[in-house]
Amino acid sequence: MAGGATHSQSGAGELREFLSFRLGAEEYGIEILKVQEIRGWEQPTAIANTPAFIKGVINLRGIIVPIVDLRLKFNLGEAKYDEFTVVIILSVAKRVVGAVVDAVSDVLSLSAGQIKPAPEFSAALETQFITGLGTLEERMLILLDIEKLMTSRDMQLVGDAAHAATH
Repeated sequence: MAGGATHSQSGAGELREFLSFRLGAEEYGIEILKVQEIRGWEQPTAIANTPAFIKGVINLRGIIVPIVDLRLKFNLGEAKYDEFTVVIILSVAKRVVGAVVDAVSDVLSLSAGQIKPAPEFSAALETQFITGLGTLEERMLILLDIEKLMTSRDMQLVGDAAHAATH
């Protein structure tokens, strides 16, 4: 498979790096450039009148960061919080948001040829946030457009939650 590059210019510049993480039984990937840091789970301060997927806010070195549980956002069943639960701190759309996931796996480099278009299917997962499927040997990653997800209409509530926490 790693044959000569006569067919296509599969140079190193075409590789994209993704942070892989688990939500339930599935493995997802988000562009590493959006990731600011990875933290262990800490109970956020709850904000009244927010949807269940907004767990609250944390104070991260003086910045109020809304915490979104992606398991609840994608209706993937009940979320448990244990020593494996992690929060991926993301920098998207000029703001900082935390995403709760079951576990972080590793950073993967995928070439354009390893990324397939997302299939059309009517699943609980809102497919407009899927940019494609990444394949690496036996693994398949659901690649999320985290920027689109975090700027979607219901996520405006996340910004409102952070605003409410600071006033």
